[in-house]
Amino acid sequence: MESQGKFKYRRDLLVSMRRIIQVKIYKGEKYYVAECLDLPVVTQGKTLDEVAENVKEAISLHLEGEDIAEWDILPNYSILVNFELPTAAYAEA
Repeated sequence: MESQGKFKYRRDLLVSMRRIIQVKIYKGEKYYVAECLDLPVVTQGKTLDEVAENVKEAISLHLEGEDIAEWDILPNYSILVNFELPTAAYAEA
């Protein structure tokens, strides 16, 4: 009976854990900047490809040696990147 309670707890825990780590990328003054919304991770790169590689590495390094369950993240997580486009001050007709 007690093992069923542990299983239910673990199943509920897994349901509440994230499988996706969200990141936003935007153009800074000189570089593209990537800010992780779920972890305290920020990095940059000269190109979109470079900043994408840098953010994957930065997240991996941040979670290295950590119990990712404490961050409510599943071991087989994915990274979802949103790219923010600058808005035009006005639209031309």
